[in-house]
Amino acid sequence: MDSIGLLPQFGGLIWTLVAFVVALSVIVAVHEYGHYIVGRWCGIQADVFSLGFGPVIWSRMDRRGTRWQIALLPFGGFVKFAGDANAASGKDQEAMAAAADDPEKLRHTMHGAPLWARAATVAAGPVFNFIMSISIFFAVAFSSGVASDPMTVGEVKPLPTGMFELRQGDEIAGLNGQPLDQNDPEAFTALIASLPTEPVISYDIVRNGAQLSVDGPFIMPPMIKQVMPQSAAFEAGLRGGDVIVGVDGTEVFAFSQLKTAVEASDGAALALSVWRDGDVVEVTMTPKATDEPQEDGTFVRNLRIGIVGGMAFEPATVRPGIGEALWGGVENTWRIIDGSISGLKHMIIGNISTCNLSGPVGIAQASGAMASQGAQSFIYFIAVLSTAVGLLNLFPIPALDGGHLVFYAYEAVAGKPPSDKALRVFMTIGITLVLSLMIFALGNDLFCP
Repeated sequence: MDSIGLLPQFGGLIWTLVAFVVALSVIVAVHEYGHYIVGRWCGIQADVFSLGFGPVIWSRMDRRGTRWQIALLPFGGFVKFAGDANAASGKDQEAMAAAADDPEKLRHTMHGAPLWARAATVAAGPVFNFIMSISIFFAVAFSSGVASDPMTVGEVKPLPTGMFELRQGDEIAGLNGQPLDQNDPEAFTALIASLPTEPVISYDIVRNGAQLSVDGPFIMPPMIKQVMPQSAAFEAGLRGGDVIVGVDGTEVFAFSQLKTAVEASDGAALALSVWRDGDVVEVTMTPKATDEPQEDGTFVRNLRIGIVGGMAFEPATVRPGIGEALWGGVENTWRIIDGSISGLKHMIIGNISTCNLSGPVGIAQASGAMASQGAQSFIYFIAVLSTAVGLLNLFPIPALDGGHLVFYAYEAVAGKPPSDKALRVFMTIGITLVLSLMIFALGNDLFCP
């Protein structure tokens, strides 16, 4: 057994639970606040705003007659509007009958408000989730910056081979005599692939206005920038900054060499030599099969250990414009939505494993893993999860927001809502579907490799 993987890096079960509760509480609070505030703007009275379910451990009544509360079980939340019988917005027949003779009072209930007001209130929850995701992606991009053009050496990272003659502030003009174009991703990737996988390559740089050629490490070394949750690398205790210097006794200098060795393992365990803080430790891990999306929308299954690589140095950054950063936030959010829909479609038709669907245990483990890698990684994860929660709630399943919107669409076309009996049947079906999905996802957490 290797010394790195004896204990989970993220600090154990308590840390994982705390990270999960924090992430979920933030997302739920934003989602439910969307319902609440838009409902209030539309004149619908909110009786209860609850974070969590079950016994109430704290509450207060505001001047508008809304009780704000925190309940014992922090795995969700709800807003109960006037006229609702429960957290799923079922109709309270007695309350609605009492308000029937008072048009003004009826208008302030969820079931007596105008159709547009009800639809806006319901849609606001997922929309606020998307707004939060876009805002986080925007803030990360705006505060962290984007790589400068031309590519410039920023932070010099510690590597077992050293940085040789590269210095902070050097502008990278080419590699091994070939010009570098960082604005053309395909050309950049092709250039990296054409380089000899050796510990030393030549960098064409501009330093203080002078053009020089200096030696430096392979630009994409087998260095870990981020460890993915629930991966072989995470389970083995690897972390950002580690450099893998050997695989099964063979020295490696490039990330591509490590990737090739993992893909050629045929699922067998690999013995990795890992350089960390000047010492080399031995780690054994078994790659996992991973379904990876392709540009054409299909998926390819590859063996992976679950790490993200980076360059031998941290590129210097410049602050993007507000519009550029905001558009990047929109693009990131849409990319998650599009990828989630594509993945679900391919799971349904059998192209990829249903094990890709994580349940509460898997999400909790991912929360702890991302929190262990720093505040920015954790906040970024919250943005990703917020997008997923917003999308899930738009699915046209009764009891979810999307199901309610379908009922409102029917009402708009038919001129009247579905009957109360039909709504009760649909709600029962919807709740059964949601619970079945949760149980299935939990089974994936417990039994999928």
